Amino acid sequence: MSDDGHEQNGHENVPSRQRRRFEGISSRAYEHPADRSALVALRKLSGFDTVFKALSGLLPERSLRLLFLSDSVRVSDAQFAHLNAMLRDACYILDLEKVPPMYVTQDPQPNAMCIGLDEPIIVVTTGLVELLDEEEMRAVVGHEVGHALSGHSVYRTILLFLTTLALRVAWIPLGNLAIMAIVTALREWFRKSELSADRAGLLVGQDLRASMRGLMKIAGGNHLHEMNVDAFLAQAEEYEAGGDLRDSVLKILNVMPRTHPFTTVRAAELKKWAESRDYQRLMDGHYPRRSEDKDTSVSDSFRQSAASYASDVKNSKDPLMKLVSDIAGGAGDLGGRVRRGFGGFTGGAAKDAPPRNSGGGSGDDHPGDGRPDGDS
Repeated sequence: MSDDGHEQNGHENVPSRQRRRFEGISSRAYEHPADRSALVALRKLSGFDTVFKALSGLLPERSLRLLFLSDSVRVSDAQFAHLNAMLRDACYILDLEKVPPMYVTQDPQPNAMCIGLDEPIIVVTTGLVELLDEEEMRAVVGHEVGHALSGHSVYRTILLFLTTLALRVAWIPLGNLAIMAIVTALREWFRKSELSADRAGLLVGQDLRASMRGLMKIAGGNHLHEMNVDAFLAQAEEYEAGGDLRDSVLKILNVMPRTHPFTTVRAAELKKWAESRDYQRLMDGHYPRRSEDKDTSVSDSFRQSAASYASDVKNSKDPLMKLVSDIAGGAGDLGGRVRRGFGGFTGGAAKDAPPRNSGGGSGDDHPGDGRPDGDS
């Protein structure tokens, strides 16, 4: 197939508009630095493949495959042909040699996943298929193919297994704590891997507006005429910068149980990446190749990950992150700033109290709105 969308070697590139194909692309080209460093380290571990092949015998992978085969619809030229064309197209664009099997399962909740240890399988729900238009769905299929290319399906399957195991051993205090510590770390990694897969979806669809529309629909349903991209992105900025230190703590508590970042945050992160020099270089054909993966330095990857986190803290508008940045920069009067940050949480003690003979004074008070945050 050529870049102009014509059929070649039996492959049909569905949209007629021109798109770039990334021959031999390494998943490192689009992976978030924190995701990339974890994957590089795991791939360098001696005996890594042997351990996970042994572990696959303990996981219900065969059962899952049989379940989807028997109780879902396998995508093919004969069934959901338009999805099959998107899947083959996504694998062609990202140069994934083996097209993973894909299933549509009856579920009104819009969702998609890529799981499996031996071989990845992609599952999309009917709710998602009915919600998204063709170009929005193309970005989602590219997202899941990105998971497959990165090898995320292996770790997601383990995360699902460990989450289930944690529930079964909840009555064993130390055992449950140990497993939940691993699960929490895996969830933090997986949230970053979702940002990576969003980027892969953009590389496949090469239509930022379609990617944004899809995320908006996942958040707000099939009411696109009632939504606005700029207003949606403004929500992400308000979420990051709003409130005081209490809200910062609540944000952390809200996100910890999740495997996906919040939808507005994903949209903002994807837009930022699409406007970056890295993305432009990639679209110009300058990207790392899979043939170079074996030479990747683990220490370099960890340095890039650490630099990414440091940059996030430095540039964040979140009150807690700003405080952490100030501490790192040696800012003075941190005690007073912490008390002001928590506003009226502890009453008068939390405020910058004036000297006793000053005749009074008041501190800044920023009460939160107390609204629960749903999971979309």
